[in-house]
Amino acid sequence: MAFTVVYDACVLYPNTLRDLLIRIAAAGLVQAKWSERILDEVFDNLAKNRPDLRQERLDRTRDLMKRAVRDCLVVGHEPLEPGLNLPDPDDRHVLAAAIKARAQLIVTRNTKDFPQEATAAWDVEAVHPDDFVLAQLDLDRGRIFACIQQIADSWQNPPGVPTDVLDRLERDGLVKSAAALRAGF
Repeated sequence: MAFTVVYDACVLYPNTLRDLLIRIAAAGLVQAKWSERILDEVFDNLAKNRPDLRQERLDRTRDLMKRAVRDCLVVGHEPLEPGLNLPDPDDRHVLAAAIKARAQLIVTRNTKDFPQEATAAWDVEAVHPDDFVLAQLDLDRGRIFACIQQIADSWQNPPGVPTDVLDRLERDGLVKSAAALRAGF
């Protein structure tokens, strides 16, 4: 059985980071999970911050995400939310999804919002996406390089190369991962 992780909305928002995280799951390195509410946060923010993106395009991306990762949606976690205590009550749904999915990790930029004292009882840990990707590199460097190459190959206007992908990931906050990956390209 694959290692189960919940991707928080903040790591699914940036396009290149989202692409990498989904490809990591599609490659079979982890079983990625998220809820419709997490997706709502992603796509509500995209619609607000990127008015140039048509709703049809956002809907298509959302659908492609769900099709790219088998069994990604967590359902039935809502009853767990009221009993959870986090610094930001608006994040309880993410921890509830992780508990319901029996996830070992929540991949989030906001690790402070998921303190160990609140997550440890559920055997869940919050990790920054940079640390998550570094751990995946340690587990299967070849597959992560392949994911980066696939992302570069998918860019058409303009075409991309792996270092372009690493530049974007670095801007998305994956500084250590980008440096480690650059050493291999």
